[in-house]
Amino acid sequence: MNYKEEVILFECVDETLVGILARPESPARTGLVVIVGGPQYRAGSHRQFVLLSRSLAAEGYAVLRFDYRGMGDSSGESQNFLTVNDDIEAAINALQKSIPSVKQVTLWGLCDGASAALLYCGQTRDPRVSGLCLLNPWVRSEVSLARTHIKHYYAQRLLQKDFWQKLLSGKMSLGALNDLSHSIRLSASGSGWLNRSEQPFKNRMAMGWESFNGKILLILSTGDLVAKEFREVAQTDPAWRGALARVNLQCRDLNGVDHTFSCAASRKLAENTSIEWLEHTYGTTDTVVPQC
Repeated sequence: MNYKEEVILFECVDETLVGILARPESPARTGLVVIVGGPQYRAGSHRQFVLLSRSLAAEGYAVLRFDYRGMGDSSGESQNFLTVNDDIEAAINALQKSIPSVKQVTLWGLCDGASAALLYCGQTRDPRVSGLCLLNPWVRSEVSLARTHIKHYYAQRLLQKDFWQKLLSGKMSLGALNDLSHSIRLSASGSGWLNRSEQPFKNRMAMGWESFNGKILLILSTGDLVAKEFREVAQTDPAWRGALARVNLQCRDLNGVDHTFSCAASRKLAENTSIEWLEHTYGTTDTVVPQC
């Protein structure tokens, strides 16, 4: 399907946000808002969000990617994933104002963009959001990172001959030994999930996940520690108990893929996985049929 891209400006808490809207030639019922992750603007790493938006628009979905306040071409003070509820709401409003046929919205987010999507849903219960595409969600803490390193890195290193050769010959650096010791202590700590300075945002994400009644697509890169850390948290943290067993969830592990889907093949795999899920969720024909 043909589509066109256009710049749109919209207001958020007295600031002006800049977005790029990919508009299919036929009116769309479903729209996607791409939520960027990390301190980056609307193009994404390796122009990932540009290419994603174009692929989705070619399938008949309206797609808006935009800059948070203080990022890229948007005005205001810089925000992070914990403080962008107003930005996400403004983007949904702008999408529906630009394309009134859009009645249901999916939030598509990578890394802490996925975290921001869950926080938004948990705190606003926005009825317009009917789907979530979450890629390698960010749940970082010292304890969960240490447990992930022990399970997915050091456990493999202990089985490798060169590790023991370096250790027994004294060639292993003091820094590496200190890192291993520190990870073991943190991993064994029983207080990790009780750290009040770290827990609130992850608990709010879990609440957003639990309370969301729409469809969820979870994409995890097998070559990414952030994805492994999320799975570890989802399987061990009491706040996330049962999260991966929800009936509204489809989970896809993408083998050999890194955190940002940096090569063309992995990027296309993420795109196709998203499109297949959207078609299954909303139907293969997403455009509005004109009424006589």
